Order: sequence, then structure tokens, then C-alpha cells
Amino acid sequence: MAEVKAMRKPTMPKGPMRGRGMPVPKGAIKKGTLSRLLKMMFKYYKWRLILVLFCIVFSAVGSLVSTFYMERLISTVIEPAFKYGFTAEYQQNLIGLIVMMIVVYSLVILANFLYTRTMATVTQGMLYRLRTEMFDKMQNLPIKYFDTHAHGDIMSSYTNDTDATRQLMGQSLPTIITSSLTLITSVVMMIIYSAWLFLVVGVATIVMSFVLKKIGGGSAKYMVAQQTSLAHEEGFMEEMMKGQKVVKVFTHEEKAKEDFDALNEKLRQDSEKAHIFGNILGPILGNIGNFTYVLIAIVGGILFAVGAPKASLGMALGMEDMAWIGIIVAFLGLSRNFAQTVNQMSMQFSMVAMGLAGASRVFTVMDETPEVDDGYVTLVNAKKDENGNLTETEERTGIWAWKHYHKSDDTTTYTELKGDIVMDMVDFGYVPEKQVLTDVSLYAKPGQKIAFVGATGAGKTTITNLINRFYDIADGKIRYDGINVNKIKKDDLRRSLGIVLQDTNLFTGTVMDNIRYGRLDATDEECIAAAKLANADDFICRLPDCYDTMLTNNGANLSQGQRQLLSIARAAVADPPVMILDEATSSIDTRTEALVTDGMDKLMHGRTVFVIAHRLSTVRNSDAIMVLDHGRIIERGTHEQLIEQKGTYYQLYTGAFELE
Repeated sequence: MAEVKAMRKPTMPKGPMRGRGMPVPKGAIKKGTLSRLLKMMFKYYKWRLILVLFCIVFSAVGSLVSTFYMERLISTVIEPAFKYGFTAEYQQNLIGLIVMMIVVYSLVILANFLYTRTMATVTQGMLYRLRTEMFDKMQNLPIKYFDTHAHGDIMSSYTNDTDATRQLMGQSLPTIITSSLTLITSVVMMIIYSAWLFLVVGVATIVMSFVLKKIGGGSAKYMVAQQTSLAHEEGFMEEMMKGQKVVKVFTHEEKAKEDFDALNEKLRQDSEKAHIFGNILGPILGNIGNFTYVLIAIVGGILFAVGAPKASLGMALGMEDMAWIGIIVAFLGLSRNFAQTVNQMSMQFSMVAMGLAGASRVFTVMDETPEVDDGYVTLVNAKKDENGNLTETEERTGIWAWKHYHKSDDTTTYTELKGDIVMDMVDFGYVPEKQVLTDVSLYAKPGQKIAFVGATGAGKTTITNLINRFYDIADGKIRYDGINVNKIKKDDLRRSLGIVLQDTNLFTGTVMDNIRYGRLDATDEECIAAAKLANADDFICRLPDCYDTMLTNNGANLSQGQRQLLSIARAAVADPPVMILDEATSSIDTRTEALVTDGMDKLMHGRTVFVIAHRLSTVRNSDAIMVLDHGRIIERGTHEQLIEQKGTYYQLYTGAFELE
């Protein structure tokens, strides 16, 4: 057996080193979020958005036509009719104005219908694409990302954040564009009608701008904070639902309530402040608009009474027939519309801030650094010719080979997959400042069963995480059939490994579907054979629909031991040359363990197997047992050799020491 090699580096602090960094709070809005969202929308829905913009412009301008027609009605029909009588000319003018109003408003209704219908398609299509891109990115993220981010927080990006983004795209942005065009059109028409009265509106606009800056900014700030607090609360809820049995067992209900109350209180405070600012903004702006309305009526009446010059751009444009009464009536309508539009726009600012915060969090997930894979060695089906040489084939032969392209001489070699694994002086830490493994060296020949024992945090699971490259080592080498694992594509590397974890994950679907998860092209017969090998067939046949029984909620209708047996069957159907069993029998009773051990022995025959176990009785027949302590291999040998040494393993086996 290989000897344990001396350390090359200074001793690191003792104790479990598996650092789990907390995620950076995602409350701030990333710069460029709006432009990125708009670019994405135009990328996929360019012509639809052009149609929407055209309809919005027409709708915004058309909504102000009533004030123009009101002025024309008074100036060209009503006032002249009072002076000269309701002649045929005025009747014709009245009919013409009415027909034009009907046509214009019909077109406005059509434009509103088209833009709302089109925006519904654009918005839902964008949500579909955002969720799809997020999920696709999530599949390419490293395990470290999920180890350092609350799952409920990630789920919030798919629900709350995308919903906030939907409101931004489907409601807030169109409303702001419509309101902006309406304001611009209103200002132009006010200037056309009367410069004097426009000065009154200008003063009111300055006051409104000050109110918007002070109150609207506070609303936006707390809307963003509300979005973040909501994500934190959902993350906590996800943890509590998953761990409810633990909460009950340890009577942790009151503490859980306290923790939830603290998060809920933070959410309440942020939501309360956001809605206080948002709710008082509308009435304040509305009252400013009402005050402006009255002031315009007073000033207009005074100007009319004293016979002041109209001072309107309309006179210069040839509208000499404008009457003061018509101007005042039109201006009152424009001022009321102006104030309502400002109020309507202000109510969207907080929603825009919340939508941008949601879109920012969505883009944060989409911008996460994907799992790096520089491997170029691939796994292929192979067959041997009459000379014993390997050749690549499309058919499944049961023989696998590493396809290794050598760029230096433009040749390709094939190495048979046997399961020969070597770790040479490996150092690793989940975070740079905390080293978990130090100078770990070991080998596993094809067909050998290697067992790891040691206290919790000693580094047993970490070693298996490095073999399948869930994490990459800091120093040293890991070779698989003589090939550095860094050169092997991760998908192909993991395809060659079968893993049975201590924590079993079953998916919504039938029992057969969950077993077939190990190899999607497996036949029903192969899945049943794998279940028999794992001794799971007996209990499966007692289920209501046997292999067609539906499993939900991680197999809640099965016992923990039964779920573990399905997990073992899943690994068996994959039929890999290397197996990793991480406490695979920890949740199985002694009687079932004997059955599983028998099946596992058949499964492990001819394969390289790594076993992590606290029950030392399950590793007695291992070819090599390695005892780990604080990231170092302190003993290695067979069961008999380690017993003879009377070291740590002997003390653990005889009960002098107990595994923590």
C-alpha cells in the first residue's frame, strides 16, 4: 500500500473547513438594467414594438383631441351662433366636428386595443424567454453557487422578480411613454392657446417636480427594499418547509416564529414605507392639479374681463377666430389632463423601481459565471477489432473509451475506461483562506473498493466531490485512467461515475421514471433488473401501481429506506465503471442493509468503488480503508492490517473512539 506522504505546506487551522460564503445582498439596481431589458425586447419583438409605439403615439395625441374640438366648437359654432344665429354654416361646422370626433375616437379605441393586445403577447413572450434563459443558465452553474445561495431566494427570481418585470414591461413602461407623449402634446397645445395661462401651469409644474423628487424617490427606494426583503422571507420559508420535521422534533417552533417575525417585520416596514410614500403622492399631486385648475379659471376670467391680448401661438398660426371663452375652456381641460397625467406617471415611478429591481435580480442570475469546462477528452462507445485495438462506434457495446485528441501531432488515441483513479498530493479548500484537504495522495485500481472513514468534517465527501469535479483542486493532480481529470469534459467524466448520496432526491413522476433517471435510454426491463439488483423490486411490487406509482414531494409516500433503495437502483441502471457511495446505507435498517449489501456487492463486482461510511461493518471487505483526520490521510490498509496496527481505526472499530 502507498505510504502517506508528508505535508509540504504549513499546517492549517484544525477543524471542519467547509466554508459557505453568504451571498451578496441583491437589493441594488444594476446599472444598465433598463437599456438591457429594452434591447432584449427589441431583439425578439422589434416589429411588434414598433406597432405598439405607433399606437401609443396615436392614442396619446388622440386623447387630447377633445380639448381641441371643444375650443373649435365654442370658437366656430357656439359663440358665433349666439351673435348671428344658428345658421346652416354653423350647423355644417357642428356636424363636421362631430363626425371628425367620432372618427378620431374610434381610431384611438382601435389603437388602444392593438397596443394592449400586442403588449400582452410581448410581455408574456419576454417572461417565457427570461425564465428559459434563467433555467438554462442555472443548469450550467457550478455546485458552489447553490451551496452559497438560499434556494428560496433563487426561486424568488422565477416568481416575484419576473412578476415585477412583467408589470414593468406590460404596464409601467407603456404608461410612462403614453404619459410623456401626452404631457408633451399638452404643453404644445397650451402654448398654442395662451402663453399667459401657460405660465400658471409652469409654476405648478415646478412645485410638482419638487414633490416628485422628495416623495417619489422615497417610494422607489423602499419598493426596491421591499423586493429584497420579500426574497429573504421566501428563502426562510423554503428552509422551514423543508425542515419542518426537524423543527417539530427539537421543539423549535417558537424560535422559528421569532426568526420569521423578524423577517416579516422587515418586509412590513419596507412595504409600509413604500406604500405610504406611494399613497400620499397621488393625493398631493391631485390637489396641486385642482389648485392649478381653479387658478387658471381665475386668471383666465381676469384676462377675459380686462380684454387682455390672447398672446397665443395659435393666432400667429392663422387661428384668428379663437375666442377667449374657447381658450379658457380648452385650457381648463388641458390643465386637468396635464395634472392627471403627471399623477398617473408618478404612480408608476415606484413600480418602475420595483420592476427594475426585479429585472436586475433576474439578470444577476443570468450573469452568474457558468461552470468552466476546458476539457477536450470525451467518452465514446468503443469496440475491439481482431487485434484488440479500440475503435469508436455508435452502438452501445458495453465498452467505453476516452477519446483523446492530441493537437501537437494531430492524432487521436483511445484509452479504455477501466476506473483507475489516482490522487497525487492534492490540496483543496472551499474558500481560499480555509484549507480542507492537505497533501492527500491515494490510488484506486480497477475493481478495487476503497473506503473512507473518519469524523464529520474530515474531508471524506470532499474527496468524492473532487473526483467528479463538483469543485476543482487548488494544487496537485487527479488522474483517471492516466488522464488528468481537468482534460476530461465534465459531462463525460460524470457520465462515467455512479453516485449514491446520503440525501436522496426523487423527482415528480413514476417509480420507473425515477430509476430511469440514471440512464434515460434504459428499457423497462433494465430498470426492473436494476431494482432487483438493489433489492428494491420487492417493496415496489407492493405499491398501489407497482412501477407506475406516482411519486411527489421527493417521494413523501415512501420511507427513507425505500427512497434510498430507489437511489441505489438509479445508480445501478446507469451501469458506470466507477461508483461513489456516500453513506448509501445510512438510512436503511440492519435487515434491509444486509439485502442491499448483497445487491451492492453484485453491483460493485468489477468496478472501482469509493465508499464513505460511518458503520465500519460495511467497509470490512474493502481492498483499502483510509482513515482521514482534518483533511489528511493518517492510516491506510485493509481491515486486518489496520486492526493489527492498533491505531485510530482499531480504536474506532473496537469502540475506544467514536465517530463524531
